[in-house]
Amino acid sequence: MMSCNSSVTHVQLSTLGKAERTTVHLMPCEIEHNGPAQVSQYFSATTKDRKQDKTVSFRGRGLRGAELSCPQGYTGLVLKEDRTVKVSSVFDKLTYWNLETPPNSDDMVVMAMDWPELAEAVSSNNINNMKTRMQPIVK
Repeated sequence: MMSCNSSVTHVQLSTLGKAERTTVHLMPCEIEHNGPAQVSQYFSATTKDRKQDKTVSFRGRGLRGAELSCPQGYTGLVLKEDRTVKVSSVFDKLTYWNLETPPNSDDMVVMAMDWPELAEAVSSNNINNMKTRMQPIVK
């Protein structure tokens, strides 16, 4: 489920099995287009040999990007809203773009990719600590 403005939107997960894998670019701007685009024809990035950094020019602005993988065990969803919300495609990695500077560990999107692993570590650590504290002390 997705939450938006205090209302709940239900995603039809039955459409997940029909969804195709796609390439995803997360851009640092708003593009007034909603739908497929010929990205590979008009938007090709160059990759530096030494690093994972990608560079591209988009409408005269320099963009720097990096490929981010979804956290292990997670799949990214591209949603399409008609009268209902359906899964139109899925992805396991995306290219995240910044204006002029390469993505780094302080970017919210990069930090978000680490969140499931951090939450699992904190959650399992708390449970183990609680079990340890709750065990009776025998002398």
